[in-house]
Amino acid sequence: MKTIYIVLAALIIVSCQNQSNQDMKKAKQASIDSMKVEIEKQKVMDSMKTEMANIKEQQKVESQKVVVVHQQANGTATTTTTTKKKGWSATAKGAVIGAGVGAATGAIVSKKKGEGAIIGGLAGAALGTGTGAVIDSKNKKE
Repeated sequence: MKTIYIVLAALIIVSCQNQSNQDMKKAKQASIDSMKVEIEKQKVMDSMKTEMANIKEQQKVESQKVVVVHQQANGTATTTTTTKKKGWSATAKGAVIGAGVGAATGAIVSKKKGEGAIIGGLAGAALGTGTGAVIDSKNKKE
């Protein structure tokens, strides 16, 4: 009788382990499938973001175009489209140049090289920004 109980207990344990392995495999597969679906969704979202960025860039380029109409003496008009150049503003250039010159001067003049460079860089950046802003305002008036 004991042997029958032992055999039944062994069968139950083996069948439960087999069932749990199958359940684990199903759970793993479901997890893998859901990850694949999420990856596909992410790819679609990324492609949409890329397309939106491209559209915004095209709109930005279109908004930077300047249309010039020339009226000629015989009554005809010609149109010319030009794009504005991209680059640093005079304010940004002035700040960078001022910071560099100020940092170098501060490091050379000061006894404490690090502090002198920092203070000189900040002062130079402030003065360069101000000078660049003046140049920008003159350029806008022209």
